[in-house]
Amino acid sequence: MLTRKQHELLMFIHERIKESGVSPSFDEMKEALDLASKSGIHRLITALEERGFLRRLPHRARALEVTKLPQQATTAAPAGGRQSFKPQVIKGDGRGPAAAPQIANDVREIPLLGRIAAGSPIEALQVERDKMLVSESMLGAGEHYVLEVQGDSMIDAGILDGDFVLIRKTDTAHSGEIVVALVEGEEATLKRLRKKGVSIALEAANPKYPTRVYGPDQIEVQGKLVGLIRKYH
Repeated sequence: MLTRKQHELLMFIHERIKESGVSPSFDEMKEALDLASKSGIHRLITALEERGFLRRLPHRARALEVTKLPQQATTAAPAGGRQSFKPQVIKGDGRGPAAAPQIANDVREIPLLGRIAAGSPIEALQVERDKMLVSESMLGAGEHYVLEVQGDSMIDAGILDGDFVLIRKTDTAHSGEIVVALVEGEEATLKRLRKKGVSIALEAANPKYPTRVYGPDQIEVQGKLVGLIRKYH
């Protein structure tokens, strides 16, 4: 049996996910339940998890899954005036198979800057052409942008022509990381960076493309790969 506050919080989360697909923030939950601090929300969520009504999804910000809902029993209330509750597993609406539990996950608009060469370097594109919604679970600290991959030089790293790569802005990278490299200030390419003494090698992941070696003043790292987005048609 849930307490009144547990029930209120569960229903608030359920309705918010149903409306927007995203679970409410802890501040929104605190305000909705008129609690003084977020620590009370943490305790309520933990209690709901322990009772099997909620599940927190790992490695995702503000991601909660409502696994079942309490439903007031239709039988008469027992002596003392209390009414019992029984759990109700979330099901479909009768028009098809049972719906999977709803997953709430924050997303963020990330600028799509254009194409990046995974082949021979192409002219660098720095102008935002669109926005792409990216799950917060793919993002960490720092500023990010998305580029569309053009070419096949990184196929052995699982990066295909037409994929979208999520890049975190940085001007440094460790040897072995896949980076966006600006070559001689004019052309950009997506390659694995290898440090060879004072020189920098840009290494493809396709044997038909040769590794190219540059002086340190010829290459500027503009970001490193942190995620891959693929659309199936």
